[in-house]
This record gives sequence, structure tokens and C-alpha cells, in this order.
Amino acid sequence: MKTRTLAFLLGVLCLGWGLASLSAAPEEPAKVAGKWVLTWEGRMGPVTANLVLEQDGGKIKGTMTGEMGREWPVSGTVEGKMVKFSSKRETPRGEITIEYTGTLEGDTLKGTMQMGPMTRDWTAKRKKEQE
Repeated sequence: MKTRTLAFLLGVLCLGWGLASLSAAPEEPAKVAGKWVLTWEGRMGPVTANLVLEQDGGKIKGTMTGEMGREWPVSGTVEGKMVKFSSKRETPRGEITIEYTGTLEGDTLKGTMQMGPMTRDWTAKRKKEQE
């Protein structure tokens, strides 16, 4: 009798864990494909770049174009409203990787960028179709 009761309780617990994991399914990735204007505070004032993203489910890739017309490829992921992407750039001191992490709210992405030991806040606004 004790064995049956124990087996029943274990079965109920396993079923409960299984149902809990089903309800905790990952959130669908936010739609971030399109054109964005990204800004951050540089050493000599505000810096602006154009960001064009393509999206395939939770994966993103695209290009970032700086104020002087230089282009850099970007790639990353989207999980729910959380966006992460990176870009490699050549500098006089060698190649650096810039890591961007942000959150989507409406037509605005906001987050931080990590460039070696430096961290900066950034904001990106989605461009309207006419722009």
C-alpha cells in the first residue's frame, strides 16, 4: 500500500513539473527588423548611426553605418523584448568588438553598449517607412 501511494505521489509531482515547464514556454521574439537611428554619447558629443536589421525568428543580422559612411556588419539575437547584437570594428589600436544589449518598447530600443572597459547608454528609434 505504501509503495502504491508513493508511486502515485511521484507521478503527480512529475506531471506538475511537466505542466509547469509547458506554461513557462519562451516568449516569442519581438519584431525588430527594419531601419533604426541609433544614438549614444561619444567623447565629443552625440554620435548617430543608421542600423538596418533583418530578422529570422530569434536571430538578427544587418549593418550599421556611421556618420562618416563606414559600414559594419552586426549579428545577434532577440529573446522576447531583449535584443543582443555585436559589431567588430577596426581602430588605430586594432580590432574591437562592441556588444549591444537592449530592450524594445514600442518603436524604441534602449540599452547599453560595451566597448572593452567602456560602457555607454544607447537609444535607437525605428525609422518610419517614408524616411
